[in-house]
Amino acid sequence: MQAATDLRDSSPSLPSQTAEQDRFRSFGRAIDEIHDRLRAKVGQDDLRYVRNFHRFSKSMEATGRLLLALGPGPLSFGAGVLALWVHKQLQVSEIGHTVLHGAFNKIEGAEDFHSSTWDWRIPIEEKSWIRGHNGGHHGLTNVVEDDPDVQYGPVRLTADVPHRTCHYFQVPFMLFILIPNFTFLMNLHFTGLSDIYRGKTKVTRAESWAVHRLALSKYLPYYAREMLLFPVLALALLGPWAALRMAAGNFLAERMRDIYSAVTIFCGHVGGRTAHFPAGSRPTCKGERHVMQVEASNNFRVPHVLSVFCGALDLQIEHHLFPTMPTQRLREAVPEVRAACKAHGVEYREQSWPRTMLNALVHVARLSVPQPNERSVAASPSTVHG
Repeated sequence: MQAATDLRDSSPSLPSQTAEQDRFRSFGRAIDEIHDRLRAKVGQDDLRYVRNFHRFSKSMEATGRLLLALGPGPLSFGAGVLALWVHKQLQVSEIGHTVLHGAFNKIEGAEDFHSSTWDWRIPIEEKSWIRGHNGGHHGLTNVVEDDPDVQYGPVRLTADVPHRTCHYFQVPFMLFILIPNFTFLMNLHFTGLSDIYRGKTKVTRAESWAVHRLALSKYLPYYAREMLLFPVLALALLGPWAALRMAAGNFLAERMRDIYSAVTIFCGHVGGRTAHFPAGSRPTCKGERHVMQVEASNNFRVPHVLSVFCGALDLQIEHHLFPTMPTQRLREAVPEVRAACKAHGVEYREQSWPRTMLNALVHVARLSVPQPNERSVAASPSTVHG
């Protein structure tokens, strides 16, 4: 499926529009029933789950920093980096991402895990992310001009984004710049600073300064804490070797978190068979919206511990159907959602993580050059500027 019209016009088993609409409505009811059953279970167990992981995450942070500062050799350094990565990865995914989707907002006693007050321990400004991700990306997934995630700077993820000269270089850019610096660049992306730098958005000087202040409001305190405070403390208390270990360990843990998170997220909506939609595409009913969300998403199979570090984003299908659901409820929903998709002829993609990554990379590589239907447009002087 490549466009919203395919949902209505291309089903061989249900050729009439009325029958297709009946299929959408039936699928919508099935998904809503699953949602209602899961939502009724959400409560104190979910709050205890996230609190336990938050405590564990903070203990891993303390362990990692102590090992980096006090450890005598390379083994303690490696263990410190790994422990610090565990903390950072849980903060970005199983804890932070879930909190900012509002999964715990309505649970009694969960004020410290409310999306409106959460301090995300990554360099992404929370309100900008909520607006772009929860609103734009989840509102109309893989719809050009509505979903901000169909293009990350010079990387286009669908042929519905016109090809430009910069796209010829999108594979090396993605592998060597975007993925290793994922959270830093996502702050540029969601605050709108990257659009200003690329000339995509025209703003006044005052508006430009406001966007810069918004991005820096997260960058400055985060990197001051991670890359200055702890190395300086190590230097003052233990000497230059401890400070060097602390700075290097922080840097490596940051890169590990960014690479793991980027690979997780790119696999979720990118691939040759993953549905994408041209600008202006809209579902005709709630059930069709569910179909669009499912067919614009990919699941991949991983062991439970890796799923935790993914924040259940190995289950993008369930996450896009139930974005405000805690991660454990998403894992519980898998068999029912898979069965509902099968019963209604909705494609439920689920492969191994390596195969899903390969499909995504091949897709990005293919889109680095103009596609057959856009070659003549790409040759036009108005479309070849990077």
